[in-house]
This record gives sequence, structure tokens and C-alpha cells, in this order.
Amino acid sequence: MDNLISNATQVLLLLFLTITFLQSGIDKMLDWKGNLGWLIDHFSKSIFKGFVPLLLGSLLVLEMLSGILCGVGAFQFVIDGDSSIGFLGAVLSAITLLMLLMGQRVAKDYAGAQTIVVYFIPTIFLVYLMQ
Repeated sequence: MDNLISNATQVLLLLFLTITFLQSGIDKMLDWKGNLGWLIDHFSKSIFKGFVPLLLGSLLVLEMLSGILCGVGAFQFVIDGDSSIGFLGAVLSAITLLMLLMGQRVAKDYAGAQTIVVYFIPTIFLVYLMQ
């Protein structure tokens, strides 16, 4: 309980990222065709147009790894106060969000890019806290 109290901010942010990325990854797995179709159209006029299936698969793996590492990291923080796995999850989450941001910018979806920044701010704060 002491670890939870003394690391509450980190644990809550790790749980935020766990939910965010696991839900997104699971959605991609359960509705691969729907996500692929939407993204093919979204990137139809960009440099990514021929790579959408590969990029979607890569993003799925990164999101699931980010979510799993953050979840395990939150658990590790509560159990023994260690932040090593959570730190890896936070850094991978930031990288994943930067990739999403780049995709939105390339697709000229500036409103979508703004939304990603909302997720990036607490993520980078978490990376800072865990150094």
C-alpha cells in the first residue's frame, strides 16, 4: 500500500496508458478490416498509401506492447516500487504516439493530430517522472 501511495501519479498515468493502448490494440484486432478500410482511405493521398497494412500491423504490435508494459509496470510499482518496466512502457507509449502524430500530420488530419497531443502531454510527463 505504501508503494501505491508514494507512486500514485505514476501508477495512475501507467493505468491511463494501459487502457488507452490495450483498448486501441484490441479494437484493431477485432475490427481489422474496418480499421484497414478506413486507414486506406485516410492515407489515399499520402506517401503512406501503399504501406497501410504494414503500418497498421506495426502500430497494433506497438500499441499492445505499450499497453502490456504499462500494465505490468503499474503492477510492479504497486508491488515493489520498481519502475523499470513502467519506464519502458512509458517510453514505448511516447514513441507510438509520435508515430500516430506523424501519420495524422502526413494525412493532413490536423484535428486528429491535436487529439494525439492531448495523449502525448501526460505520457511525456510520466517519462519525466520515471527517470
